[in-house]
Amino acid sequence: MHRPMDAYDAHPDGAVPSASRPHPVDSAGPWPDASPPPGGIPDPARVDPAVLGALLDRHGWQRRGGAAGRYSRWTPPGPPAPPGGATSLLVPDTTAFPDSEDLLGEALTALARSAAPSAREVLVSLALPSDEIRWWREVPEEMAGVAGAVGWTGAERLHTAAREILLAGALAVRKSTGYHGARHRRRARAALEGILVGPAPGGRELAAFVPVASGRAVAVRLYQALHATREAVDYQRATGGFDAFGTAVEAGVSRELTEAVVALVQGSEGARIALRWAPAAGTPEGCPDRPDPVEFSPGDLPTLRRAGARYLRDEPAVTVRITGAVVRMRRSAPRGAGIVRLRVLAGAEVPHVRLELDEEAYRIAGHAHLVGLPIRVEGRLESRGGFRRLTRTSHVVPVRVDDAERDRLMKSLQENVDQFEEACTGE
Repeated sequence: MHRPMDAYDAHPDGAVPSASRPHPVDSAGPWPDASPPPGGIPDPARVDPAVLGALLDRHGWQRRGGAAGRYSRWTPPGPPAPPGGATSLLVPDTTAFPDSEDLLGEALTALARSAAPSAREVLVSLALPSDEIRWWREVPEEMAGVAGAVGWTGAERLHTAAREILLAGALAVRKSTGYHGARHRRRARAALEGILVGPAPGGRELAAFVPVASGRAVAVRLYQALHATREAVDYQRATGGFDAFGTAVEAGVSRELTEAVVALVQGSEGARIALRWAPAAGTPEGCPDRPDPVEFSPGDLPTLRRAGARYLRDEPAVTVRITGAVVRMRRSAPRGAGIVRLRVLAGAEVPHVRLELDEEAYRIAGHAHLVGLPIRVEGRLESRGGFRRLTRTSHVVPVRVDDAERDRLMKSLQENVDQFEEACTGE
């Protein structure tokens, strides 16, 4: 077994090295936010050997001795290879010795040249301290291709489901609710921009590296939500009740998450999701050091589907006051009520809403747009349709904006003038 991350071997005379190198996540300067150096090899001067050892152990590398207190020798996963037949890494135990940085540099170079699939993932985690999330789909043998590889459709299903699970976790960071719909998606997607994805050969496994600096909240929330989902499914299958899904909302469970898990499991013999924390950042408060994987089977699908339908049905409409720019207007006659589409500027976490206005409010909306002003409107944001429709509208008024915003809105009008000519003619 490798030594704990915070433990270091002593010198032969019993003295402990005075200091170890700080974790990259705590270092000043552009690293680790900057791109890795050319060739994908991190700077050995910025690598903590304890973190490297922890990552090698996580990815199945074997520690096979070394000089106690100075360095350890690691070999790739799998059975021992004949002498000279496999990569062997010498990793210093501390950075206190004169040759420590040289040994680290040689180990990192050997990793970059290694044919072991896990070698690249170790380098990625060193370059950008990240929590790792892994998905596995057990595909029936009759659906597997040559050498156990999965077809294009199966691999695409795994990618899509993993992306939706991550998005559900990011949405839960924004708000705990049973159904998000179109709300919060812009910011949730922005929270996922720094995630790196590394597929494993065969299309049965997928790994995502979630940067600690920008994505740890997502990883923690997803850990809580997945385990709460598993517990709620077990409770429902044991008792027939869905009460646990109601309380699981506070842990981040939602229709979006249940649908994503259904997409992951459907067409397989089962699926598993595992999460490992970045050694450089340590374990988040309130979470276990090594979370157990969460597994779902085809037998869970009816419960997950029914739970998702309940979340959709039970999520109430929301009373809002929205400020938005008119981007489309339509009515069936020159006079009377009409349909307006707004690009939301404030008041709701959705990009656009659609609303029906009476003749007077429709006229106000059209005039406001023609002079480059947004409007403010009150109403009920309906959960049906994903919180994209505003009903019971009232108090439609133009809103003053600064010159820069007004110029931008006028430019939008010029780019979409055909739509407003149609609106004015009643087409």
